[in-house]
Amino acid sequence: MLGRMFGAGLGWAFAGPIGGLIGWWLGGQVDIDTGRPQTGGTRSSPQTRPGDFAIALLVLVAAVMKADGKVVKSELDYVKQFLVKSFGQANAQEMLVLLKNLLEQDYYIYEIADQINRHMNKAEKLQLIHVLFGISQADGHVDNREIELIQEIGQHLKIDRNDVDAILAIFVKDSNSSYKILEIDASSSDQEVKKAYRSMAARFHPDKVQHLGPDFQKMAEEKFKAINGAYQEIKTERGI
Repeated sequence: MLGRMFGAGLGWAFAGPIGGLIGWWLGGQVDIDTGRPQTGGTRSSPQTRPGDFAIALLVLVAAVMKADGKVVKSELDYVKQFLVKSFGQANAQEMLVLLKNLLEQDYYIYEIADQINRHMNKAEKLQLIHVLFGISQADGHVDNREIELIQEIGQHLKIDRNDVDAILAIFVKDSNSSYKILEIDASSSDQEVKKAYRSMAARFHPDKVQHLGPDFQKMAEEKFKAINGAYQEIKTERGI
């Protein structure tokens, strides 16, 4: 029996390509609680639920894990730990079964992204990108093919490239990482630095994804802490 939290996301998932990928796994489009046939269509609530986010995430995770031509144990372990922490042991086991089968399939990201765009807001989609980069780094190295795919996913999700690169800068460090995280460059004035910090702190505040539950909100806090850390580093460097 599919976990109730995970099953909650199937209402919108079956309305498009994602449903085609996971329908066979459930043994048919049946109502999770009653066994009645699914009628399809979009969910009645405009707010993304944890189950919605989980399904979208699994499909994109599978794509990123395959991007460098191999699926390594460290990535699988990272994903397993993430799923257990976020959804609990029982749901995580079922989701790993689905992930394993998704890894054996090929599908078009743009079709899946279109479905996600219809059901998720920007803050939720940015959270997806953050998790994808975290998984890509699980083996100790973010492969260029993984970066390119996540950037492509960001493009299909209608996320500004600067936002994607700002998240990337958290995982791939260089001398300008702090500026990239704030989406500015080293030539920016002190006033521009302060303005960028205020803007980023407002846009990426964890409260924007609190409806996804405490675990997802905790993940969002990682990005928020990175923004604060980058700002403090620049302030120290400049003596502001």
